[in-house]
Amino acid sequence: METPRYIKENFKRKKEVLEVRNKMAGVAEGAVMKNNKKVLLKKYVSGFPQESDLEVVTNETILLKVPQESNAVLVKNLYLSCDPFLRVLMSDLAEPIYIEGFHLGNVIRGFGVSRVLESGHPDFKEGEYVWGITGWEEYSLITDTEKIFKIPFTDVPLSYYTGLLGMAGLTAYIGFNEMCSPKKGEYVFISAASGAVGQLVGQLGKLKGCYVVGTAGSDEKVELLKTKFGFDDAFNYKTEKSLGVAVNRCFPNGIDIYFDNVGGAMLDAALLNMRANGRISACGMISQYNLEEPEGVHFLVKMLTKRLTMKGFNVIDHFSVYPKFLEVVIPYIKNGEITYLEDKADGIENAPAALVGLFTGKNVGKQLVVLADE
Repeated sequence: METPRYIKENFKRKKEVLEVRNKMAGVAEGAVMKNNKKVLLKKYVSGFPQESDLEVVTNETILLKVPQESNAVLVKNLYLSCDPFLRVLMSDLAEPIYIEGFHLGNVIRGFGVSRVLESGHPDFKEGEYVWGITGWEEYSLITDTEKIFKIPFTDVPLSYYTGLLGMAGLTAYIGFNEMCSPKKGEYVFISAASGAVGQLVGQLGKLKGCYVVGTAGSDEKVELLKTKFGFDDAFNYKTEKSLGVAVNRCFPNGIDIYFDNVGGAMLDAALLNMRANGRISACGMISQYNLEEPEGVHFLVKMLTKRLTMKGFNVIDHFSVYPKFLEVVIPYIKNGEITYLEDKADGIENAPAALVGLFTGKNVGKQLVVLADE
């Protein structure tokens, strides 16, 4: 039986209305809806983060299309970077660091590596790879395009752009080479030395001809620092009765440069053992992020008596140096003079555990989450 005319006309009118609405919303014909798993903030964090503070949702969808007249970039996320600063953004009324604090029920964000699916921005083309701030989800529509960067070298592992060739690597370079101006023969101390930043700082120190010592939270990591990354010495801070005594044992003549990723008691131990006119690069304070009452530093008087220089920094203020950083580091990587260790978790379902594990030292090397093949 033939469909009544009035039904056909009603269907046609509905279709026309839908097409108008889609055009008004910038949705083109043929656009594809895809399932989009993502990680949401479920609870604000106080103290140490738990996996239950985050929620992986699997029933969300995304339209794989850039809205008309938009300069946004649609990407497929390949790797997500697990970084300690994300913990700060999980707190209520968090101060922005690289990005704004997270909101309950919203996808969390951080650094990642992605492939461009479609672009409304002239600087990014379909098929190119980028690194920068993206959502913890399988696909993201990035509107803040000033915080993503085109990947110029694809003959090295793309995952390196979550760490060695991304934010962590640039942080190491800025905080050590640019801020501390290391010289051959100087004594360099690095806390959290087996992490994403510390392992590169140590190798940059050795390439400069420095004596390098690092700390880590397990005997396995201590061994890696000495055998894989070429540190002159290292110690497990968890097994030392006195951090000050341990640091003095490694530096009987004192420290010229302390690269601080930890803060707290480790910073105190370093202050006690600094040489005159020493430099301290304040990169991170991971020992303090989960404390409801932050610890004080007791030996700041050493800043005066030893004429020390201590400076904090935010890598986001130094992205203009990124091309110079690549010029320095890429040849070292290709020549095998710099090595890098990654700890990969597979699938977005394992992302919460990977992030939370940072704060108990479960990771060995740079922690990242693999979402898709390159």
